[in-house]
Order: sequence, then C-alpha cells, then structure tokens
Amino acid sequence: MDQQTKAALKHDQFIDTTTHGLEWAGANRRSVIVTASLLLLVIILIVGGFAIYSHRSEEASTAFGAAMQDYQSPLAQPGQPVPPGVKTYPSVNARAKAANAEFLDVANRYGMTPDGKVALYFAGLTYMEAGQNADAEVTLKKVSGSFNSDLAALAKLSLAQLYRRTTRDPEAIELYNQLSDKPTTTVPAGLAQLQLAELYETEGKPAEAKQIYAKLKDKDAKGPVGQLAAQKLNPAPAGAPGIQAH
Repeated sequence: MDQQTKAALKHDQFIDTTTHGLEWAGANRRSVIVTASLLLLVIILIVGGFAIYSHRSEEASTAFGAAMQDYQSPLAQPGQPVPPGVKTYPSVNARAKAANAEFLDVANRYGMTPDGKVALYFAGLTYMEAGQNADAEVTLKKVSGSFNSDLAALAKLSLAQLYRRTTRDPEAIELYNQLSDKPTTTVPAGLAQLQLAELYETEGKPAEAKQIYAKLKDKDAKGPVGQLAAQKLNPAPAGAPGIQAH
C-alpha cells in the first residue's frame, strides 16, 4: 500500500470519526450541555470555595494574632508606671479571662481553619488559668479528639495537668501512658514519661519514679530528657552547681 493510499485512508477515518462524534453530540445535545454545565459549576465551586477558605484563613490568622497579643500582655499593679500604648492586666486571672473570650470568638467564627482549631486549645488553657476547671476540661477534651495529632497531644498533656490539679491522678496517669505509647512532635514520649515520674513523686511513690528516670537516662543519655532524668536520680547537693542549660 503506497503512502498516498495510506494518507487517504487516515483522512477518511478522521472524517468518519468526526462525523460520528458530531452526530452523537447532535443527538445528545441536551445531555452534553447539562454535563458541561455541571462540570463548569463544580469548577466554579471549587475555585470559589478555595478563595473563600483562603480569605477566612487570613481573617482567622489576624484574629488569633490579636488574641495571642493580649494573652501575652504584661501584668502591672494599679499605679505602676507603664509605657504609653502598652496594654496591661492587673493579674493572671484577669488576663486569662480577657484572652479566653477572644480565643473563643476565633474558635467559634473560624473553627474550620487551622488557627481556629488552635484558638480552641488556647481557650482551654485560659479556662485553666482563670480557674474555670469544668469549662477547661470540656474544651480540652474536644481538642484532644482532633484529627491533628500534634494538637490533640498538647490538649491531652494540658488535660493531664488539669487532672493532677484537681486530684484525679489515675486519669492523668492514663493520659501520660497514652502519650508515651503514641508520641508526637509536640509531645515526645520522653516528655510524657517525665511528667508521669513527677506525678509518682508527688504521690510518694519514689520507686516507680526512679524506674522511669533510669529508663530515660539509659535511652537518652546525652539528650535533654536523659540529663533531666539523671539529675532526678542523682540530685546535686544544696549549693552545688547544677547542669547549665545551653
């Protein structure tokens, strides 16, 4: 078969395919239009949704930053000289309550954004600082169920601290063990184990505490956790210099 014949056949096949395609499109014109419209709508929704989410995320970031700024405001007693324009609070409790309202507002308005989720965690912390333990527990439990494992771990660590403060040591121990079994970037296993050992010490269980310290010392001899554990096992005599932090 010569090249001219092959070219003619390909040309005929192209015409046939195009003709069939046009005929199908003509016979199914309504279906084609509906399908195309739906695809266009999906694209518009995706693009529009992304734009809205980005805008909301920016708003959440700004609001969260403002709340954090208030949370980090200095404390000053009435009459104490304060530089112009510097916001202060008379006590930790007053500052915590003010920041708590802001964090809750961010969490309620922007709960689907990353900053909104972190704001809920800080709402739990500020509830604790304000002495509102029941609200703190409800809030931190909600955050501890987050799909973000790093944020959930921080919430569990704070929740364990709340349980210790309210004499619910068994619940705190359970959380420390959970954190040790499933460490995260924010709460490594060693940190959870140190907290657990300290809890045992306050409970008057030095043997259990020393067992944990010994394991941490052997596992991370040159690391900060191992050095802290070594200090706990062999505390320096009163007046003797301790390990300096670098």
